[in-house]
Amino acid sequence: MAVVESMLNFSSTGALLGAFLLLMVLYRLTCDSRSQKEGEIEPPGPKPLPLLGNLLSLDLTRPFDSLCELSRTYGNVYQVFLGPKKVVVLVGHKTVKEALVNYADEFGERDITPGFRIVNDGHGILFSNGENWKEMRRFALSNLRDFGMGKRGSEDKIIEEIQYLKGEFDKFKGKAFDTTQPVNYAVSNIISSIVYGSRFEYTDPRFTEMVDRANKNIRISGSASMMLYNTFPWLGPFLNSKRIIVRNVLKNKAEMTKLINELLETLNPQDRRGLVDSFLIRKQSDEENLLAMVGNLFAAGTDTTGTTLRWGLMLMAKYPHIQDRVQDEIDGVIGGRQPVVDDRKKLPYTDAVIHETQRLANIVPMNLPHKTSCDVHFNGYFIKKGTPVIPLLTSVLKDPNEWEKPNSFYPEHFLDEKGQFVKRDAFMPFSSGRRVCLGESLARMELFLFFTSLLQSYRFTTPPGVSGDDLDLKGIVGITLNPSPHKLCAIRRP
Repeated sequence: MAVVESMLNFSSTGALLGAFLLLMVLYRLTCDSRSQKEGEIEPPGPKPLPLLGNLLSLDLTRPFDSLCELSRTYGNVYQVFLGPKKVVVLVGHKTVKEALVNYADEFGERDITPGFRIVNDGHGILFSNGENWKEMRRFALSNLRDFGMGKRGSEDKIIEEIQYLKGEFDKFKGKAFDTTQPVNYAVSNIISSIVYGSRFEYTDPRFTEMVDRANKNIRISGSASMMLYNTFPWLGPFLNSKRIIVRNVLKNKAEMTKLINELLETLNPQDRRGLVDSFLIRKQSDEENLLAMVGNLFAAGTDTTGTTLRWGLMLMAKYPHIQDRVQDEIDGVIGGRQPVVDDRKKLPYTDAVIHETQRLANIVPMNLPHKTSCDVHFNGYFIKKGTPVIPLLTSVLKDPNEWEKPNSFYPEHFLDEKGQFVKRDAFMPFSSGRRVCLGESLARMELFLFFTSLLQSYRFTTPPGVSGDDLDLKGIVGITLNPSPHKLCAIRRP
């Protein structure tokens, strides 16, 4: 306290700065001596600056690229300081898999940053820990399976929704349009029918605004300004991005509450319509967890699959020779009938194209942040309990030790010499371990059915005057990596 008072009495800016730097040096020396006393070897990393850490070494608009670059100097396990916060970064297929699978418990906690706390405040599935997370995840998995996730029930819902999506595409009569909203609404209706028990019309403003707000929040949450907010929460009142997220969260919670109350009024324990009914029957008082869980499923179940599907359609327009091969295979095997899930094994090239889309699109490049649940010795380094961890998924999906052409669209990554589909161990778009995406089986089914049905019916091209070279693969960075803004023509095939 005496030090602070003396600092406040300094009239010279230089003296104040000198005292501040002295305090920072003493702090660093204390930290260093504490580490030395423990006798543990921490992961290497770039030397941090006071307060800022290594932020000046990172491109905050594409932090995953910077983190991959740093690994060339510091290895596959290293640490960076995001401001004063130490974060361990895991790079490459071998390292990430070792941590998430073989050390699943040690690396299985979620680091709930201030930005994520705005969304759920420790409730739900994505941004919670401990017993609450275990209970919510068990409940969600059990009930999603009950309502047909990844089974015939989901297949029927998806096939029905495909017809509505084709109707939206047909309205443009082959002229260029932005695929974002129709694709997101179609995909969102699949999870909505499982969660609420019914789909929504694309003209229902309550539904479309909820989808748009959720997608906007996912984009903004991964922005440079929100990364700074997570590092320095005191910046919150000055950031418009935080205000937008809070406003959207509150509006979506209000709409979800109305939908849930409508279901509650007509609830019949003998006739469960969806996951919300199951929750209301079992836990009628736990409103915060219900809202958080529904919000998690609604947002994650829309954005990830919708984004991947849009990447797939854009890549077909960019690489028409690959689109030719997909359509030739579909025409030869399926003809004019509706594709079904059982067709997947008979369409190896199409399946390889879908997998390669997921790999190259790399839609969750940073993964969601993990945290160590205990002190852990990993790959020769000591990582303290509670340390935030970034298992860098982009470094797995583009690991040069695993992929022949890591930065190119190359469906042959998933084909053997006979042209048959082969699984790849480094294919990890859904993450792995305890926090693996719980909707993986549903997402895989959706991607296959939507993609094959749309390619069967339409030829996707760039607008007149736009070439495939004009479609860039950098994407727009948020929590997920979206395709850069573009328009496509969906031309009905004869």
